[in-house]
Amino acid sequence: MLRLVIVGAAIAGITATLIPLQWLSLKLGLPTQRTIPVAYHRMLCRLMGVRVRAVGAPARAARLLIVANHVSWLDISVLISLAPVVFVAKQEVARWPLFGLLARLNRSVFVDRNRRHKTAAVNREIAARMAAGDPVVLFAEGTSGDGNRVLPFRSSLIGAVEAALEQDRDGELCVQPLSIAYTGLDGLPLGRQHRPHVAWYGAMDLLPHLANILRRGAVDVVVSWGEPTRIAPGTDRKALTRALETEVRRLTAHQLRQRG
Repeated sequence: MLRLVIVGAAIAGITATLIPLQWLSLKLGLPTQRTIPVAYHRMLCRLMGVRVRAVGAPARAARLLIVANHVSWLDISVLISLAPVVFVAKQEVARWPLFGLLARLNRSVFVDRNRRHKTAAVNREIAARMAAGDPVVLFAEGTSGDGNRVLPFRSSLIGAVEAALEQDRDGELCVQPLSIAYTGLDGLPLGRQHRPHVAWYGAMDLLPHLANILRRGAVDVVVSWGEPTRIAPGTDRKALTRALETEVRRLTAHQLRQRG
């Protein structure tokens, strides 16, 4: 309990300090709008005891869409601690207390899944983020899983690739697969039965799950970057989705086998 109180207080203090700085950075269009979130989430990971190991790196491309699996709310801090990425999130997240504010301050793109006819507008917004130099992360499963497997990828939002090509057919556009694998807890391999300690999915309540992480910490996660694919006009969206899913499955399975 003491650890929970100390870590919680430290996170609250850092959050209260950096929120107005990030808000001001966004209002004034300052470069710090990208660096503040990276620093913030690195501090969060350190305070929570989340040890991040990266295999590979994000592609150096003018426009980059990163397609990943999704295991936990922790994924957000893990990925931003490595690179100034923005996320595609469901519309409900924007209304969550505090978490919604943090998502908006990180310039997330929100998707209303009940309004399929707005998919094209969302794709254009994603394309605009990439054109502005922001690597965009898409959790292609459409939900979070239990961390033991990768769920089927959805191809609809990868249509952002088409929207980006329509804006600039000559500029470089890459899609890169990314795997998130939680592999250790308290210095020991994180087996199938214990992975839900970290994974947040289904009907799990957020606050108890968050409190458990803050109280215990000592989580190991491996982020594996796959080979980026340069996209050209006419690329088959469904074939691309299948290839990305296959690679993320391979990378995830490899890291989970490494740690038992």
